[in-house]
Amino acid sequence: MTTSKRVQDRSKKKRVHELEVATEKWKITSKIVFLMELLKQEQEMVIPVRSLSHYRKQINLPKPHRISDFLRKTPKLFELYKDHRGVLWCGLTQKAEVLMEEHKRVIEENEDKAAEYVTRFLMMSVDKRLPLEKIAHFRRDFGLPMDFRTHWVHQYPQHFRVVKPSLDDVEFLELVSWNPDWAITELEKKMKLVGGVAETETEAESSHTPGLLSLPFNLKFPANFKRVHSYYGAKIKLFQERSYLSPYADAKGLKAGSLEFDKRAVAVMHELLSFTVEKRLVTDHLTHFRSELVMPQKLMRLLLKHCGIFYVSERGKRFSVFLTEAYDGSELIEKSPLFLWREKLLSLVGYRGRKKKFEVDSESDAEGGDGLRLLQSDSDVEDLDVELEQKGTLEYKDPLLENDSEMDVGEIS
Repeated sequence: MTTSKRVQDRSKKKRVHELEVATEKWKITSKIVFLMELLKQEQEMVIPVRSLSHYRKQINLPKPHRISDFLRKTPKLFELYKDHRGVLWCGLTQKAEVLMEEHKRVIEENEDKAAEYVTRFLMMSVDKRLPLEKIAHFRRDFGLPMDFRTHWVHQYPQHFRVVKPSLDDVEFLELVSWNPDWAITELEKKMKLVGGVAETETEAESSHTPGLLSLPFNLKFPANFKRVHSYYGAKIKLFQERSYLSPYADAKGLKAGSLEFDKRAVAVMHELLSFTVEKRLVTDHLTHFRSELVMPQKLMRLLLKHCGIFYVSERGKRFSVFLTEAYDGSELIEKSPLFLWREKLLSLVGYRGRKKKFEVDSESDAEGGDGLRLLQSDSDVEDLDVELEQKGTLEYKDPLLENDSEMDVGEIS
């Protein structure tokens, strides 16, 4: 339902401010969680700040931003100190250590649900198996522990197992047993009776076999999208009425580019986003599963087209896609225990999303010689106050798929 060929070419009026705010919050928490997990794996839970420069890409904190300045914005979680040689070190505060223990406990208490989602992910795939390294991209999104690849995947042999076809091949996570109760989509479970007053759960019978579905998707257009109905109302109605194959049904026979193919792809995306903690995923992670999930090559175009179901945010170098029905403004409607933990973490982050002025410093930087010094510091700020600023067009490059030119947003047609 959009004529734009590039995400960045969309009008400002087509952006959803509330979900852009949610994106900013996610960007902040993802940086903090990465650093906390990194420190947690260190023997003494401390690391030289200079060493953190090697993780700029993972932290998504490019130069000229200094890692030490970022850490100083969160004094409730990170401690900075110098040793007798003048080397700057970073460690976790006592409050952060308690939070990490709580994080571990929350993940353990909900790991059975995470195992269900991973199993259903496998059930949606063509060959009922997925490369383990690809699933690892969704570790935090699915609420999986840090030892996901080494230990956790072996805890549920009744659901899946790790296989390696050959010595030189990659490891796969393979489905062990099909659970018919899990082959029912989240949309089916939450559907409402047409014309009824009560919301019912779809009955999960042991004989359930996934096939054609005729359920409409919940559409949630922003207020400034009202005019879309006058232009595309008929097409939206036809799309909603069209039957489609369940994400759990065999889709090998579908013809790429057909209406049925595209609507099933929307259903797969809807289901996958429903599994995640924040009902949001990084789009370049999704491109890894196009063949395994029978998805279109130009996935971004599909997401942009169905703007009543999905919203794509282009903030930062990595785009994110949201399930719009899951949000009320910038707030997630149904918050899992892990999401509540992330909100608690965010409340301890002293960060303001405003521009900082940098100047060249003649002295070398303790982190590795950036030669930049922060003129304005707000390390004493304790409240989160995200102020969104319009940025220039970014050249999109998938950091994980260097040769994946088909997902260059500039080439979408």
